[in-house]
Formats: sequence, structure tokens, C-alpha cells
Amino acid sequence: MAGNKLKTEKKKAESKKPQAKPDPDVLKPDKEPEVKVKELVKDERTHKVLGVSMLLLSLYCFIAFTSYLFSWEEDQDKVFRYSARILFSDDVEVDNLLGRLGAFVSHWFFYKGFGLASYLFCYFFFILGVNYIVGRRVFRIWRNVKYILFGLIFISTAFAFISGKSAFPWGGAVGTAITKWTSGFVGKAGMGLLLLVTGLSWLIWKFNIDFKLPEKKQPAIKPVKADEGGPVLHIDEEVEPKEDTAPFRPNGLKHESGVTVIQPASEEDFDPGLQLVEREEPSIPASHITYIPPIAPPLPEESLLELVEEEDEPPFDMTEVTKPAELEIPEQPVARRGKTPTEVTFEIKPPVEETVAEDEDVHQGPLPVREHVTADPYEPTLDLRDYQYPALEMLENHGSDKIVQDASELEKNKNQIIDTLKNYDIQIQKISATVGPTVTLYEIVPAAGVRISRIKNLEDDIALSLSALGIRIIAPIPGKGTIGIEVPNVKKSIVSLRNMLASEKFMNSNMDLPVAIGKKIDNENFIADLAKMPHLLMAGATGQGKSVGINTLLVSLLYKKHPSQLKFVLVDPKKVELSLYKLIEKHFLAKLPGEEDAIITDTKKVIHTLNALCIEMDVRYDLLKEAATRNIREYNAKFTARKLNPLKGHRFLPFIVLVVDEFADLIMTAGKEVEMPIARLAQLARAVGIHLIIATQRPSVNIITGTIKANFPARIAFKVSSKVDSRTILDIGGAEQLIGQGDMLISYNGELVRLQCAFVDTPEVEKVAEFIGEQRGYPEAFLLPEYVDEKEMDGKDFSLADRDPLFEEAARVIVQNQQGSTSLLQRRMKLGYNRAGRLMDQLESAGIVGPNLGSKAREVNVKTEADLEEILNDLL
Repeated sequence: MAGNKLKTEKKKAESKKPQAKPDPDVLKPDKEPEVKVKELVKDERTHKVLGVSMLLLSLYCFIAFTSYLFSWEEDQDKVFRYSARILFSDDVEVDNLLGRLGAFVSHWFFYKGFGLASYLFCYFFFILGVNYIVGRRVFRIWRNVKYILFGLIFISTAFAFISGKSAFPWGGAVGTAITKWTSGFVGKAGMGLLLLVTGLSWLIWKFNIDFKLPEKKQPAIKPVKADEGGPVLHIDEEVEPKEDTAPFRPNGLKHESGVTVIQPASEEDFDPGLQLVEREEPSIPASHITYIPPIAPPLPEESLLELVEEEDEPPFDMTEVTKPAELEIPEQPVARRGKTPTEVTFEIKPPVEETVAEDEDVHQGPLPVREHVTADPYEPTLDLRDYQYPALEMLENHGSDKIVQDASELEKNKNQIIDTLKNYDIQIQKISATVGPTVTLYEIVPAAGVRISRIKNLEDDIALSLSALGIRIIAPIPGKGTIGIEVPNVKKSIVSLRNMLASEKFMNSNMDLPVAIGKKIDNENFIADLAKMPHLLMAGATGQGKSVGINTLLVSLLYKKHPSQLKFVLVDPKKVELSLYKLIEKHFLAKLPGEEDAIITDTKKVIHTLNALCIEMDVRYDLLKEAATRNIREYNAKFTARKLNPLKGHRFLPFIVLVVDEFADLIMTAGKEVEMPIARLAQLARAVGIHLIIATQRPSVNIITGTIKANFPARIAFKVSSKVDSRTILDIGGAEQLIGQGDMLISYNGELVRLQCAFVDTPEVEKVAEFIGEQRGYPEAFLLPEYVDEKEMDGKDFSLADRDPLFEEAARVIVQNQQGSTSLLQRRMKLGYNRAGRLMDQLESAGIVGPNLGSKAREVNVKTEADLEEILNDLL
């Protein structure tokens, strides 16, 4: 004991001694900065240096190989004599342009390698260099590697077989060895056949060569003479459709051999001056005839000429035609409706002049009978019948479906939770755990008499005891008699979008717009129907997964829908997030007429686009009203069943999904001009197939207003900075407790579910977009209605002397329908929005309609056609 006291006193004395102060004049040695290998490898400058080196290596090999073609005889003996020592022998002179190294490398690649096929190595180094310098995948490495490997083996073998015993190493040692072994195995004749079959097989696989023999053309059938004033039905020779355009299907009677007979739309549209001449040959079985409703009725000769001369657009509602319908006028005018492999046209003869009594019925004789005609359902996907859906192999498998459970971690957390609750005199009856991708849910059953609020208030204490960030207590769990405690896992798993899209739940879903969002805590795939949401509001702090979430939704739809069934309107104020989807412009994107870029970045164009969507919504509601349907599904079902007449403006309606990547920026720059059309679309557009996905990183009340929130029942919240933001987006706290990196809460169908968002990387999205963009698409993107800002139109006086040529016709349409709607003029007269708007302003100046009432139709001041005729006569 005495010894211990002495040691203690000695230590105290030493601690009281003044410590020597550091000398300021003595410089400390500088610490050398640590260079981390991982950071050096990932550095952009390293990639650029490597790219430049690859390009120089490609050029070096190309020059050396080319020089070897002319200097191989002089240099080959020297390389054989000295081998690798030639590189360090100063007294040896070679003829290769790149010296001894060039001669040695060329000899190694040509003589000991692959012969002339060695040039493929130059190409390989070139594509690597370009990709590294640019910083993105300009060339597809794996696909080119496959071609290079095949070329090295096939080309070297073919040259070795053809050159025989030539002194020059055309095929190199590899080609010679393969040729020698194969020739001994199958003989020289077999070797030649094998090379021929291999080469042809590769060409067929690469270019899909068509070996079909040209079909024998059917002889032209002479026209059948008809009665005076009647049409003549004749069959032209077969015309092969162009491969780069979608086949145009004229409407009428369609035979399985391709013969199409155009018929009028209805009895009302049938011209009594024309008579169909029936003939016995060629006979068409009734079972082989299908009826396709016509797009436009037969037009008189003068009307056809006026349409060709005056209209910029073709007079028929065609999905995809490379040029307008042609009008050929021989001695007797012929009106052609389109071109098919075998086309049937009507030749219209000028009527014979004859006197007809005033009381004589012009419609004498029965109208053409359409018996034995079956309705063939309209199939919108036939516009792009060769379209191929992207394959799952384009997406990477970032993680496994199976979640690894760490038993020690589960046991430790369970004991910590029990001990923490015991410290506050809270007894529990049972505890269980459900392990998810990133979060484990511990469900506890409290003892009788324990208040739930006591456990809820211990959220921070439990987080402290577990040393974990993002503890969230659900008290109680809806539908269960338990209390949930969500604890983040130490080892988190990535939820791969590929695994979700490959699941049976997604592949076999019959939803209108299925989207794979993420996985629940119980590892169940969360797949929802965007059409039933019907709009989605996303919010979260910067870098928490909003852009990945948008890509997940868009890629899900691209894997499930055909271009004819779905269109995207993409608004990207940040200008970089959605630029990848520009490649699919002619397949899936929609834009304003006259715009070059389908990805909308300018705020003014965003306002015009949103208002154009409102116009499209109004037009669609008018179509639903005329079709006596309530939603887009019923309308499209009627249209595909051919129960709606395209002459009255009816068409197949694709779904339209509006995606806004940063809504806060639009509100800050445009305010009410953006908020009002967004709110109107959110209120009304769901029934006509227009759905919204709005994302923002500022979920404040001045950005997400009450009007917008009320019409967005489905909401997604990634990690936010405060509980106030969480309540703004979800009406409840909890989003501030998330751990980021795709951890999210979704409010859907009245439930709040925690998910781990599916992950899809940018190169995967680019690969899918490239695959779709390389296929044949429509001539241009889906065009929205034209929109003219009312403010720009104010103050412009229209002179009645300079009124539109269609002024009188528009006035009659308005008075007959008693509806002062611009969309009515668009639909009935097949006009653009600008011209229809000008006509409406001129009608207002003439006093036929009242002033603009916003979203409501104008009041029609003229009630009868007799009054209208008086007004029109006064204007002359």
C-alpha cells in the first residue's frame, strides 16, 4: 500500500511540473497528402488521360500495321534473328515507319497472331478511347467486342484458307492453325462450305436478309363500263409498299388478299350521282370480307381539287403517311384514297347532261347493300406493327430478391427494445420482426393497460438505445393489434427495377398504366395503377431519390405500353434530368405544333403546353359526350369495336402522362399561370386519360397549395428536412425520419406505406431509350392542340372586310349547334386552334357570338338560321 501511495504522489508531482512549450521557430514537417487509389481511378481526368492514350495506341498500331504490309520481307528476317532483343539492338535497322518497336509489334500481331484481322485491334482501342474521352457510352463496348472476337477468328481463318501457302501471313498463326486442323477434320471442300455457311449466317443474323422471291404480279383487269354518270370499279396492279413507312389502310371492304373497296360513310354521305357497278369477277367470298369504316366520304371533283390546292395537310385523318394522298386526273378524273398492295379506286366520269323533272326523286333505286360484312375490330398497334418492347436484359440486376437476415443484429435490436421499454416500466407480451430491404419492422404487443402514447413518446429514446437513425414508430399498425417500430438495417439491399418488372404481378397485370414503385418491408412488390391514383405528387429533399423515382415510373410504362397507347408530356426546368427521353420523341412524346424540342424547358412554353392540355381535355370530353361514354376506357372500347364514326372527329385516344420534374421552379417563375391549368387538369382530366406526375424538392404551402393537394390523393414523400414539410406533403409526420437513398413513404388508397424505391441507373434508361429510338416510329411526335394566349389576342381588331374564307361556314356551324366553342369549330371543320380562334373573334366582331367567358363557351346571339342569313347579307 505504501508503495502505491509513493507512485501516486510521484505522478502528481510530475504532472505539476511546467511542460515545455513548443518552439515556434521550429517548423513541423508537412504531411504528405494521401492519394487514394479508388478516387484516382474514378477521377474524370484519369479517364480522359486513358482515352487519349487509347487513341494514340490505336493510331500507332494502324501506322505500324500498314507499314508492315510493305516492309515485312525486309524486317521479318531481322525479327526472327534477334527476337525481342531487336528492341535494344541499336545497330539493327528496320524499314518500318515506327522503328524496331513497330516492326516487332506488327510481326507479333500479323505473323504470330491473326494476320490482316489484326486491324480490328485498332478499332477496339479507338472505341475505348472515344468512350473514355467523352465520358459516356458512345459505342457499345460489349456488342463491339462480340463482333471483334468473331471477326478475328473468321477473317483470319478465311484469309489463311484462301491464301494457301503464301509467304505473307494473311491469316496469321491463329488462322493457319484453325485452317490446318479443320481441313484435316472435314477436308478442304468441307472447310470452304463451313466458311461460306458461317459468313452467310452472320450476315443473315446481322442484317436479317430477306430471301423471298418477288411475287407474281396479278394482271390488270380492264375497267368495266358502267351506265352513264356512274363510277367504274377497277383493280390496279400490285404496288409494293415502302419499308420505311407504315402501310396505309384505306377504309372500305377489305379482302384477305389485300383488295380494298372504298365505300361511303353512310347513306347520307352517299352521292346519288354515283352508282356502283356490280360484276361477277373477281368473286370474293363473303366470309373473307371485313368492313372498315371510312375516314372521309366521297367528295366531288371540285372539292377534291380545292383540298389539294388549298390545304397544307392531307384531307384524310391518317396516322402516318409520308406524303399527302395523291389526286391523279387523267382524261376522266380519278380520286385516289391511298395505296395498298392491291388498290381499288373509283373512277368518276363527268355526268351526262340530261333534263330532270323538278319533282323527280334523284335517289331512285336502292342504295348499295352491305350484306355479308363483319366488323373487324380496330387495332391501334398496327400503326407500328413491327414495334418491339424492350427486353429485361437491358436492365441490370443490382440486388437479389432474397434478403439476408443477420440473426445477431435482430437479437441485439430486440433486446435493446425490450430493455428500453422496461426502463420506463412498459411490459410487452410479444415481439416479432419482419426484415425488409433497408428497414426491419419490429411488431410488439404491449401488456394489458399500457397506453400507446407512452410508447409513441419513446421514439427518441429507442433511437438512442439502438444507435440508429430513422427510427419510426407506428402506433398502432392499421389492421393489426400491434405497435410497429421501424429500424434501419445495418446492411441495406438495393431493390432492382429489373426484378420487379420480371415479377408475375407486373407482367400479368391488366392495369391501364402499371408502375413498379418499390418494395414493402415484407419484401412484397408494390405495383400500382397510375390511372387509378389518378395523379401522383412527389416531394423530397435534394439527392433523396426523386429523379430515380421518376425514371422508375417512366421505364415501367415503357416496358408495358405500346406507342399508340401512351404519350408523355415532359417538363424539365432543370434541362438535364429528362433529356434521355428525347430519343423516343417519335414514339412516346407529345409536344406543341411547331416546336423543335419535345422536352419542355422554357417557362413560357410550359404555360402554353399546360393550356394546350386543357384544350385537349375539353376536346376529349366533347368526344365522350357525343359517344355517350363516361371515361376513356369505355370510349376506346366503342371505337375499337367500330361503333364511332371518324368523320365526326372520333379517334383512338391514347393515355397522356404529364411529368413535371421541378414544380417549385415553375411556381416561382410563373405562379398562377401554371397553378391554374395544373389544378384544372388535376380536377377533370382523369376521366379522359390525362394523368399528372408532379415532383418538387420544396413541399411548402406556397408551392403545394390546398387546391393542388385536394386533387392529388396519391403522394410520395422521400426524406425531407422537417416535420412541417412532411405534414405538407403527407398530412402527417414521418418523412423527416427516413434514411434517404430511395427510402420513401407513399400515401395511397388511404394507407401510408413505407417502401424502398426501385433503382434504375442512368445508363440503363439510356439503353432502353436507344433501343426504342432505333425502331421505326411515327413521322413526328404526338401533336397537342395549338394554343394562343388570350393576352396576345387582346387589342387586335379584326376587319370584317378581311374575314376568313370559312367565316360563313363557321357562323352556320355555331348557329346550328347554338354553342360558341372554339373546339367545336376545330372538330367540325378540322381546323387548327389558331384559325378557329381567329374565326371566333371575327364572329364576335360581327355580333354573332358574345365575348370570351374563359373556360365556358361563348353565348350565341343569333338564334335562327334566317336571322344569320340576314346578318351575312348585310355584311356583303
